[in-house]
Amino acid sequence: MNDTSAVKDALRRQQIETPSWAYGNSGTRFKVFAQQGVPRTPQEKIDDAAQVHRFTGVAPSVAVHIPWDKVDDYAALAAHAKEKGVRIGAVNTNVFQDDDYRLGSVTNPDPKVRRKALDHLLECVDIMDAVGSKDLKLWFSDGTNYPGQDDIRTRQDRMDEALAAVYERLGDDQRFLLEYKLFEPAFYMTDLPDWGTSYAHCLKLGPKAQVVVDTGHHAPGTNIEFIVAFLLREGKLGGFDFNSRFYADDDLMVGAADPFQLFRIMYEVVRGGGYDPATGVAFMLDQCHNIEPKIHGQIRSVMNVQEATAKALLVDADALRAAQDGGHVLEANAVFMDAYNTDVRSLLAELREEMGLHPDPVAAYKASGYFERVVAERKDGQAAGWGA
Repeated sequence: MNDTSAVKDALRRQQIETPSWAYGNSGTRFKVFAQQGVPRTPQEKIDDAAQVHRFTGVAPSVAVHIPWDKVDDYAALAAHAKEKGVRIGAVNTNVFQDDDYRLGSVTNPDPKVRRKALDHLLECVDIMDAVGSKDLKLWFSDGTNYPGQDDIRTRQDRMDEALAAVYERLGDDQRFLLEYKLFEPAFYMTDLPDWGTSYAHCLKLGPKAQVVVDTGHHAPGTNIEFIVAFLLREGKLGGFDFNSRFYADDDLMVGAADPFQLFRIMYEVVRGGGYDPATGVAFMLDQCHNIEPKIHGQIRSVMNVQEATAKALLVDADALRAAQDGGHVLEANAVFMDAYNTDVRSLLAELREEMGLHPDPVAAYKASGYFERVVAERKDGQAAGWGA
């Protein structure tokens, strides 16, 4: 796509969801570093998410995590989001932070624990109904630490049973996105360790079950863009949890560690038709800003995705196909690299001005005085954080 106006039109339609938990205090298993102005309630998390959309124009939804964002009135929470100019997106489940889940949740050998976990998943579908959400995000920390600890095949049977029950509960316009993770916190065997396992479960259930790719959940050297291309081809790519990693699931800012990888992924999204909003591929950030400012970090992350997407849209598809069909290895690679090496910052600045936005979202946010205001307003009360 070489037409700049066509690239801008595509970028104007882009939507990137931010996560409520990115705005609270977070850290590692060693330390959580508290920051000033952190939200104390789900409503205040939404307020902060609305600032990201205000200055970028492409972040109109915020994902929630239950019970971290538990409230008495979910319809009122959705109304609050609408009032702030955003909406509630995916509802994320949590079956990994309760003592009962020490040996797993839906794959736990204890049927009472499995029932408890399933009840929570079904409760989250009820919440989807209340807030108007279309996506249920499922991630399971279930697995084992030692050979022989539990029966691998039986645990897959239990996973099947739970996923089928959730699938049956979904409405016609709802779906679940099944996440996977190579390891952690289970270190010997994870029940949903890779995209193939997630894909197999989703394929068995039907069109309302799709795979979500977390860019930090793979072994080093994994070709994530191949996974994206394959799932798009099969109609099973539900969305992304964007972040960056150096070693494991680091949850650093998307594009921070390997911006070229992000470009390669976005090219496959464009190539496979997944960039069209009608396909339903959800683009969400899944990051915990442990030492960097929260809202600033989310704005920068949205900008990183925008830049990678713009470069992917600039790949000369005709020239690339001609070089590929002719077997011209270096010429094909050169077409690809030309797009990646294009500086798209001025193009995006022009686009923002055309959308009525400041060309520099970070500068606009800093000048708005929002951070100073919430620091003063949020001095009292309990700051939200990971697990709260």
